[in-house]
Amino acid sequence: MRDAQPLSNPVAIEGAAPIRCHLDLQASMLMVLFCLALGFQQVAIKIVAADISPLAQVALRSSLAALLVAALVHWQGIRLADMRAHWLPGLLVGVGFSAEFTFVAWGLNYTLASHMSVFLYTAPVFAALGLHWLVPGEQLTRRQWMGIGLAFGGMVFAMAPDTGIENAADILRGDILGLLAGLSWAATTLVIRRSSLAEAPPLQTLYYQLAVAGLLLLPAAALFGDLGRIQISGAVVASLAFQTLGISLAALLLWFALLKRYFASQLGVFSLLAPIFGVLFGALLLGEPLTINFLVGGAGLLVGLLIVTL
Repeated sequence: MRDAQPLSNPVAIEGAAPIRCHLDLQASMLMVLFCLALGFQQVAIKIVAADISPLAQVALRSSLAALLVAALVHWQGIRLADMRAHWLPGLLVGVGFSAEFTFVAWGLNYTLASHMSVFLYTAPVFAALGLHWLVPGEQLTRRQWMGIGLAFGGMVFAMAPDTGIENAADILRGDILGLLAGLSWAATTLVIRRSSLAEAPPLQTLYYQLAVAGLLLLPAAALFGDLGRIQISGAVVASLAFQTLGISLAALLLWFALLKRYFASQLGVFSLLAPIFGVLFGALLLGEPLTINFLVGGAGLLVGLLIVTL
């Protein structure tokens, strides 16, 4: 990671590599809001899983959000030629996004929402490591390596397996699927930063993700019969509205906008706050256990975040 001072108003020179900033106060506050939304995401899926399967939720929210983003793309004047110019990396990030939430939906059938939050958000660690090797200017210093190690160790300790937990084997299976979801998310970050999508409008990148996910996951949900088993209720409508407008539209658009302006490795490690919020929401709303492992591991995670971002 470069040691240059933070820039409050970076200006890209035509023909030169774009200048990205270290995190400032505004970006930090936006990342906290982003993490709050994502921390609640797993709970929102799990809390209505009896009425609508996680896969059906992800498929429907992606499809609905894709329609909204398509309207925004047209309103902002993004041309069809612009969309075709990035079709290959767009397809790749769409497949990665689909894989991420397929693993999330599948894993939530077995594990706790709090567990899924923690293992999903191993993604920033994997992304930071990939960026270190693949993207110039994103190299990590020795201090930041220590911070990542401490943050990752804190996450592992926060959800150390408990053999006394009922259905421990199923929970482990779900945890592994959560880890695969995290790897998929990290892969999409690397594709974006290593392709022409790095400088494409965030709205365009978001449309690729949602459109491909809708095209892949909606037929999959229909094939498995999940769409035919939906029980409409107020909670289902509220959950889908939050996931569509709050997560698939607002939160992801914010993420891509920040990714274009700030160092991805700093943003990614900062987003490790999301699993803390996820565990807290799981404990408060789903009655999931809040163990001493989480309290100690969460403290280590926060210290690691501070080492990397300050």
